[in-house]
Order: sequence, then structure tokens, then C-alpha cells
Amino acid sequence: MSEVKRKKGESFEAFMRRTKQSWRNSGSILQARKIQFYIPTKSKNVQKKHTLKIAKKVSKFNYLKKTGKLPIDADISRVA
Repeated sequence: MSEVKRKKGESFEAFMRRTKQSWRNSGSILQARKIQFYIPTKSKNVQKKHTLKIAKKVSKFNYLKKTGKLPIDADISRVA
């Protein structure tokens, strides 16, 4: 964590600008974003199972759509 103290007579806006600039220069914002949006890699078996599950869902959706058995407000994510 960076430690930035407010200077005597410095406005709050100037202090925040200086603080954000120090965060940007230190790279802590980039590091926080990398951690926030990190997606762990899955094993090949888990990836294959997930892909097969999605393929089944899509094929079922397409079949129901083709046969006309889908409700009007149907969404592919809701088809089980």
C-alpha cells in the first residue's frame, strides 16, 4: 500500500490527483485488476465436460426451436 500524506494547504482534489498518480506509477492498480479478473485454468477433462454440456444445451435449444416448442421469451441459458 502506498503512503501519501496530505501537504499543508493542499486542496483535497490536488491530494487525490497526486495519490492516484502515485498509484498509477507504482502499478498497484494494474496488479489489483489482474487479481480481480483472474480466471484460473481448468483441467482438460473439466474443459471437455463443460464443452459437451454447452453443446448438448445448444442442440436441445435448436431442436426445440425447430419444432416450435419453445416459449416466446425463451433463452438458451434457461433450457435444461
